Amino acid sequence: MNWKNLKAPFKALVIIAVIVVSVLAVFGWPPRAANLSSTIRLGLDLQGGARLLLQLYPTAEVPTITSQVQAQTREVIDRRINGLGVAEPSISNVGVDRILVELPAVKDPDQAEKVLKQVAVLEYKIVPFDVMQKADQANTLLSAPNLPAKTKAEAQAYLAKVYALSGPVVYSGKDLKGAQASFDQAGRPDITFQTKDPARFGKLTTANLQKPLGIFLDGHYLSAPIIQSPIYDSGQITGNFTQEDTITLANELNAGALPVSVKIVEKETIGPTLGKLDLVQSMRAAMLGLGLVLIFMIAVYRLPGLLADVALAIYVLVMMAILALSHATLTLPGIAGFVLSIGMAVDANVLIFERIKEELWNGKSMRASVRVGFQRAFSAVFDSHFTTIVGAGVLYMLGTGTVKGFAFTLFWGTVVSLVTAVFITRFFVDTLVDNNVLTSPELYGVKSADVGIFAKAGA
Repeated sequence: MNWKNLKAPFKALVIIAVIVVSVLAVFGWPPRAANLSSTIRLGLDLQGGARLLLQLYPTAEVPTITSQVQAQTREVIDRRINGLGVAEPSISNVGVDRILVELPAVKDPDQAEKVLKQVAVLEYKIVPFDVMQKADQANTLLSAPNLPAKTKAEAQAYLAKVYALSGPVVYSGKDLKGAQASFDQAGRPDITFQTKDPARFGKLTTANLQKPLGIFLDGHYLSAPIIQSPIYDSGQITGNFTQEDTITLANELNAGALPVSVKIVEKETIGPTLGKLDLVQSMRAAMLGLGLVLIFMIAVYRLPGLLADVALAIYVLVMMAILALSHATLTLPGIAGFVLSIGMAVDANVLIFERIKEELWNGKSMRASVRVGFQRAFSAVFDSHFTTIVGAGVLYMLGTGTVKGFAFTLFWGTVVSLVTAVFITRFFVDTLVDNNVLTSPELYGVKSADVGIFAKAGA
């Protein structure tokens, strides 16, 4: 058994696997217990909520707003918004000194505004060993995927009590000079920090050797490293960290040490009724456009058009799976990018099928026409898709807000449409032609009398 005989079954298995994974990603398991709104995040413009634009102003301690300051501020805002119970907030940079906060389906925009204006409070407490162990276990549980709702609620409830179960505040963020993600001598990620009052911190750590020093941001437990030795002007926080953990923790420590003045310069509230109406109308437009495209392909290209429609249905399913698995937020511009990429997918099939018809008119056999048609149309299909992919990639990297949503769906939609056109559609056509099933020229949009017409005319 050689690869030529195994190639078709292998392609079939790959396509089936992609379909199964996509269905599970979109509809969950069991499928009847899930819905699209639970797997695909809807943007602010589709489900309503509040949009706040924050301006960051320099202070005496922070004379310049840098990207690091933006990251620290975002970290604090994210924790505050999560404390409000807002599902899937969107927090992104705007320029170098602004932050855009989108709160889908927020119940109390005024409360969110009040919380965002508060100054971050970083505090240090001595935590009992048993409390530290249970808190770390709760944090580990919350980082696990597919956590049962009851277990998640219990872990969150315990973490909310850690602040009260710990000792009094022994140090605060305003006394911390700064913190940076780094590596120890063995190359393991850790955090280095500097204090403003070395004598005071040295006295504190000397009196509490081998005890957990709990770090709390806005009363939320972050971690509790063990005090290994007296610390004066600088020290290290070590533990079972990843590099991402150290960067996040350093940002959290700096958020309390580097307070930044924040002002809300724009505020917009979008009603959920308007969002729902936008979603319904957008989906209707998308379905209408898709339906017209499906009819056009069958009417003009007959059997290949029908096969392309099946591949297009797989394309739509895969795109929905990408949105669900990447936790991307679907917005109105995102839907526009999705519909535009459908047009790209059809455009590729049009080029290929027209090329197949030309080969039939040149007098080639059906097998040769399909092979040559796909080969000669590939360069044009690839070039058109590649330029769109590059443009969408640049838009995503440089754009903000809804522009990113449009660029995301256009980028992945174009990538998937290229795959479906040159792989899935061709697999369907090859399967029929190789097995000599439904190979009449009329089924491919060419009359039998017109086969070889170019050759007969001497073209």
